[in-house]
Amino acid sequence: MSDLTPLIEEAAKKSGLLWIALPDLPHPRAAWHIWHEGSAYLVTGGEGEQPLPGLPEAEQVTVIVRSKDKGGRLVSWTAAVSEVEAGGELWEAVVPRLAKDRLNAASHEGQAERWARESYVIRLTPTGEVSEAPGRQRNDYAAVRPVPTPASTAGKGPFMVGGKRRRADR
Repeated sequence: MSDLTPLIEEAAKKSGLLWIALPDLPHPRAAWHIWHEGSAYLVTGGEGEQPLPGLPEAEQVTVIVRSKDKGGRLVSWTAAVSEVEAGGELWEAVVPRLAKDRLNAASHEGQAERWARESYVIRLTPTGEVSEAPGRQRNDYAAVRPVPTPASTAGKGPFMVGGKRRRADR
């Protein structure tokens, strides 16, 4: 294991989201997760679950964790990807925790059974390879560009009493 394993664990425990660089996608995707006994666990696939295409088939992915305080990248690490087998001992330990933290589920009723039928519960285990950490950040500006979107600000901004107009950022 890496000497940065405690940093990975602490950052992942404090963060509600991980950013995962998936195969064949140009930008990392956000994924809610839980941290349990040295690995991150998440649910993907199935009706209403987070879409993470290519994750169940991947052998390894890069995981990016942001700082809870500043919001910037804190650590990026390589994770071994494995599926948690439904009904197994690990499933029984992890799925109730995942279900409890699944805040915006339409219904928690029968959630574990639905995940067993329709979804993948994925385990991301650090391999010890750390590509980015405090003191060794990448200087690659493209790594922090936002995902392109057709969304834009509609119309004028709100009226502010006593507010000063400023020029738009370019």
